[in-house]
Amino acid sequence: MENKEYKLNDKVVMKKEHPCGANEWEIVRLGVDIKIKCLKCGRCIMIPRIEFNKKLKKVLTNEE
Repeated sequence: MENKEYKLNDKVVMKKEHPCGANEWEIVRLGVDIKIKCLKCGRCIMIPRIEFNKKLKKVLTNEE
């Protein structure tokens, strides 16, 4: 399996889209659980890291 590296404030694309219609998220918090924020509606969710790694499609480049 491909090892995807991500860090705080990275933009990520998940396999399943959010009910608002977007599937791009920003990583807000890292730890055992990962908190991500929807870039369209602003809703935040926390999911376990293992589940996050399964649902992660790709990491977008972070423009700083």
